[in-house]
Amino acid sequence: MLQQLANGVFAGSIYALFAIGFTLVFGILRHLNLAHAAIFTGGAFVGIELATRFDVPIWLLFPIVAGAGALAGVLLERTAFRPLSGRDDEHFAGLISSVAFGGLLIALLHARYGTEPQSFPSSYFPNRLYEIAGLRVTLMQLVTLGLALVLMLGLAWLVSKTPLGRAMRAVAENPTAAKVVGVNVTRVTAGTYALSSALGSVAGVLLALNLGQANRGLGASIELIGFAVIILGGLGSLWGAMAAGLILGLAEALTVTYFDSTWRGMVAFALLFAVLVIRPKGLFGHVKVREV
Repeated sequence: MLQQLANGVFAGSIYALFAIGFTLVFGILRHLNLAHAAIFTGGAFVGIELATRFDVPIWLLFPIVAGAGALAGVLLERTAFRPLSGRDDEHFAGLISSVAFGGLLIALLHARYGTEPQSFPSSYFPNRLYEIAGLRVTLMQLVTLGLALVLMLGLAWLVSKTPLGRAMRAVAENPTAAKVVGVNVTRVTAGTYALSSALGSVAGVLLALNLGQANRGLGASIELIGFAVIILGGLGSLWGAMAAGLILGLAEALTVTYFDSTWRGMVAFALLFAVLVIRPKGLFGHVKVREV
C-alpha cells in the first residue's frame, strides 16, 4: 500500500503542475484557456525532438522547453484572446478561440511528427531504482517530484513576493484600477500566459519522460483531470491546485490498491461530485467578485 501511495504522490505532482497553468490564467484574468492541453502536448514533443535530434542534456532541456512554452503562451494571448478584449462575449469567445488555437497546434504536431508516438532515446535518462524505507522509487520519479515542487513553490513565491506578482494580484482584483495606478495590464496579461504555458510545457515533458513516449492525445488524457483538480482545489487558488493534484494522485493510488485499476478513471469525477455537493467553492476556494 505504501508503494502505491508513493506512486500516487509522483502522479499527483504532475497533475498539480499541469493544473496550476489553468488556475493561474483563470485566477488572474478569468480566462478559461482550453489550449493549455495542446501546449502541454507540444512541450512533450519539443522535448523529445531536442533529446533525439540535438542530444540536448536533460538539465538544459527543461529551460529550453519552458522558454518555448512561454513563447507559445504569448502567441496564444496575442492571437486568441487580445483581439477579443472589450467584447460583451469576451470570455466565451476567448474560450472558443482557445479551442481553435489548440486544434491548430495539434494539427501542426501531426504534420511535423505524424500519427506514431514519439519516444525519448532509451539511454537518455539513467534507469536507476532506489529503495527508501521499503519503497521502490526510480530516479525519474524523484526528479519529477522535486522539479514539480520547486516550480510550484517558485510560482507561489513569485505571485506573493515580487513586483510582477503584486501586479498580477492587482489585475486580478480590478484591472481598471490597476491600470490607473500604473500597472501595465497588457504586459501582465502576456506574462501570465507565458508563465502558465511554460509550466504546462514542462509538465508535458515530465509526463512523457515517465511514460517513455508522447502521442497527440497526451494532453487530452490529462485535461479533464486538470479541470477536476482546479475545481477541487478552488478556482483561482494556486495552493488549492497543488494540494488537490496530490490528493487526486493519492486517491487514484488507493483505488488501484483496494478496488481495480478500471475504476481509476472515475476517481477524479467522484471526488469532484462530492466536493461540489459538500463545498461548492472547492477545498481552498473562496467566493470573490472581481471588479471591472
